Amino acid sequence: MKRFLTLGILTAAVLATGCTRIETGEVGVRIGFDRQIKAGELLPGSFNQTMIGDVITFPIKDVNVVLENMTPVAKDNSTMKDFDAVVVYNINPQQVSELYATKNKSFHADFKGDTYVMYNYIVQNARNAIYKAARKYEALDMADNRTDMENYIKEEIARNLGEEKLDGSITISQVMIRNVLPSDTVVESANALVRSKNELKQKEVEVKTAEAESRRMAALANNSGASIAFMQAQAMLNISEGIKNGQVQTIVVPSNFNALMMPK
Repeated sequence: MKRFLTLGILTAAVLATGCTRIETGEVGVRIGFDRQIKAGELLPGSFNQTMIGDVITFPIKDVNVVLENMTPVAKDNSTMKDFDAVVVYNINPQQVSELYATKNKSFHADFKGDTYVMYNYIVQNARNAIYKAARKYEALDMADNRTDMENYIKEEIARNLGEEKLDGSITISQVMIRNVLPSDTVVESANALVRSKNELKQKEVEVKTAEAESRRMAALANNSGASIAFMQAQAMLNISEGIKNGQVQTIVVPSNFNALMMPK
């Protein structure tokens, strides 16, 4: 009895250490004892022995390719200070073993024990598409055209996949531009232009204000003669009323005062 118990424990230990489980969102490929890749994929949820040969797991769903610190050239020939993006792709589960077996090993990448099939291939294609997209926009216009650039990059990668007959194996599900930063020189030039425009607007306001004041003064000058005549007539009327009522005995008249001749 003790012998069977010991054998059971050893068997369980061997199975635990010599077995690989395929998780959700990934598939596996068996590598034979001769290091040859076996046809067909090992599906999620399956347990696969690795005592003889090996099993490689491949994440295939929503693989994020992070591209950072890129410096593409814009339409205005300025070099961007920084351009960061994320490209999300998926691998057709039924194409994993063929892609891994037939494509150049440099196209794939290994991270933390997992092999990402065609990861480096997507990196290169995404970079090419991003640099091509940047050439279509001025440096200062990229941020405002982020969505259009994302669509263009996605379509450009998909077009390249179609040309390579990989559109049935790889799908680009999303492109996200995280950061778009023009060069310091471009930003400084833009700020100087804004300041210049603001100063010009201020000067235009000042000129219009001066012109309005000039017109007002001209109008006053044109009406000054009539205003003086009216005031003189009003003064004479007041004096006449004062004399008539005996309220005025002495009248001081300036030498340049033009009295109105009252009709008799």
